[in-house]
Amino acid sequence: MNAAASPRRALRVVQWTTGNVARQAVRAVLVHPGLDLVGAFAHSADKVGRDVGTLCGFDPVGVTATDDVDGLLALDPDCVVYTPLHFSVEEVARLLGAGVNVVTTSEFLSGTGLGDDERRRLEQAAQLGGATLFGTGMNPGFAQLLGGVVAGVCTLVHHVRITESFDVSLFAVDGNMDELGWGRPSDDPGHPEALRAATVVFADALDVLAALFDVTLEERRCTVRFSHATVDLDLPGRPVAAGTVAGIDLRWEGVVEGRPVFELRQVWAMGSALDPPLPVDSAYTVEVDGEPRIATRFEIWPHQDDLAALTPEDFHALGMRITALPAVNAIPAVCAAPPGIRTYADLPVISPRGRLRPRG
Repeated sequence: MNAAASPRRALRVVQWTTGNVARQAVRAVLVHPGLDLVGAFAHSADKVGRDVGTLCGFDPVGVTATDDVDGLLALDPDCVVYTPLHFSVEEVARLLGAGVNVVTTSEFLSGTGLGDDERRRLEQAAQLGGATLFGTGMNPGFAQLLGGVVAGVCTLVHHVRITESFDVSLFAVDGNMDELGWGRPSDDPGHPEALRAATVVFADALDVLAALFDVTLEERRCTVRFSHATVDLDLPGRPVAAGTVAGIDLRWEGVVEGRPVFELRQVWAMGSALDPPLPVDSAYTVEVDGEPRIATRFEIWPHQDDLAALTPEDFHALGMRITALPAVNAIPAVCAAPPGIRTYADLPVISPRGRLRPRG
């Protein structure tokens, strides 16, 4: 059931799965002054019975992973941090119906991408259990909140574009890249529709923007332009042959009064040997066509001072961290929110309270 955080009682948290995002989520929960890690769920039999810290690549933390869902519910958790690669309506509905709040990074924000029936099932489970479901990540998720905040100094807003533009070679082996179609032939007629289905969570993200601006979307459009490798790419775990897809310029647009007013653009490149060229900015940008016009560039860098010493693994971990932290940091607000599916439009401003540590 929903519970507000207080200095006298830390919120009891269960981590659901122990993969790449979970490693960063667990670290964040352990250092959060208002959270207490009490349990963890593991899908794989070889992870059951092992310490969560060990599974996540650091020292033991005294919490053992299990596949016993009833046992985890008996721990009376306030919230589950749900981070599998794919979202299971069955699992999440069970948690919500049992009165457990859920924050997730598993390609869920509003539920639009799941379809009306599945979304309704989750909403009903949440209302039955008096629990809240909140989905986020960096993008989609936190990036849409940035769009709403940046536009907060405008008198009028005509159009908002949020762009994610990166070389994603370091993430080539990740499972969330499997359905994007890297290496598909340049003339594959089914690729655009397959990519639309694989990225439908950005339809959810358009819903979040619409809610932040208090408007109703009439239509959601998806368009894509591909770039192709000019040489064979020997990427870790995902070789891409010359002439096949190695760059994706994807746009999801939200339409209001017959005009596209929100644009979510994803520029993903596997290196620079592409035709046509697909240069990347290595940043998130928010552009607001309004009164006044606004352009904001949002860069994220590791905390180490010596950037030359950073490894590909360091940058990969950073990507997982900015996926996990918006969810973990939202837990107190989610636990205090009314039951149901909630987005950033329903929550107060989320800030890292209690975690300021001056250097010295």
